[in-house]
Amino acid sequence: MSTISITPVILSGGAGTRLWPLSHGDMPKQFHALASERTMLQDTALRTTSGDGVRFEAPVVICAQPHRAEIVRQLAEVGITAAKIVLEPFGRNTAAAAYIAAAVVAELVPGSLALLLPADHVIADPSAFRQAMAEAAETARGRIVTFGVTPDGPETGYGYIQQGPSLGGRVFEVARFAEKPSRAVAEAYLAEGGYSWNAGIFLFAPSVMMAEMAAHAPAIAEKSLLALTRGRVDGTALELDAEAFAACPSEPVDIAVMEKTALAAVIPCAMGWADVGSWSELHKLGPKDGDDNLLHGAAVAVDTRRALIWADGPPVAVVGLDDIIVVSTPQGVIVLPMDRAQDVKMAVAALKSRQES
Repeated sequence: MSTISITPVILSGGAGTRLWPLSHGDMPKQFHALASERTMLQDTALRTTSGDGVRFEAPVVICAQPHRAEIVRQLAEVGITAAKIVLEPFGRNTAAAAYIAAAVVAELVPGSLALLLPADHVIADPSAFRQAMAEAAETARGRIVTFGVTPDGPETGYGYIQQGPSLGGRVFEVARFAEKPSRAVAEAYLAEGGYSWNAGIFLFAPSVMMAEMAAHAPAIAEKSLLALTRGRVDGTALELDAEAFAACPSEPVDIAVMEKTALAAVIPCAMGWADVGSWSELHKLGPKDGDDNLLHGAAVAVDTRRALIWADGPPVAVVGLDDIIVVSTPQGVIVLPMDRAQDVKMAVAALKSRQES
């Protein structure tokens, strides 16, 4: 298998509100060490290192304007320098980012494939991930390949991808994308087989993504390109033009392109993937004591089981409570049942409304 050139484009624009108060606008979750001793951004950059039949070029990072210095600092800590940092004046979802990624990679490294991947995911087996890329590379020269995660249970928090006819090896056409299902529907998917979780990771030739975006989401393609060409260059950073970017429709790439294109492909792979989208998921992934408690910082659990107690602010002691999440940081404190971890965003919305009133 010949070595291929792939340019990683790391999306670092999310706010990670479901991990508030640790994750917030100034320091979202990708800048924190949650799954290892390194931050999630650092782990993401480090897993795109050459090997397993893949040659990675220096990464491109797309991020919010205020995060530029933090990204440069964190990447430098692990010996990585970004080839380009694209600064968004505000978020416009992943479709605009996908088009900009394609255009930037086409200019920076002609002939290289682009790998679009979020900065805030966990991949426990980077070698399996790179091997899947090597297998999918030839297909990605003419299609947009997404990496499907082999399900290990009837998860209702992820979208699913149904595979269609084989394109050779482990790569398949995409039959359809399915929204987050009920538990009964998720169980039916697993019983039927041929379904993967949608991890939101894409491998493609820049020309293919740009052409499919122009065909299926022309306004996004036009305004993204305008924001890029009118952008202000500052060393290796490029600040998108705010006026043009404001006119760009805000859509995820799945809806804008992937659900419409005839060129979607999927390679299912078991790579130890997780998106750490909630405190309860972090509890599943992290190290726990004999009572199934994840304790971080100045945290104490007495007669307590299946708890996550995270103390980056005032010390926290929990006594006689099970299945609970308690998080303390300088930004705030939250307490909620483990089975309501997804409702952190409700607390964030309520606090924002209170501050604005």
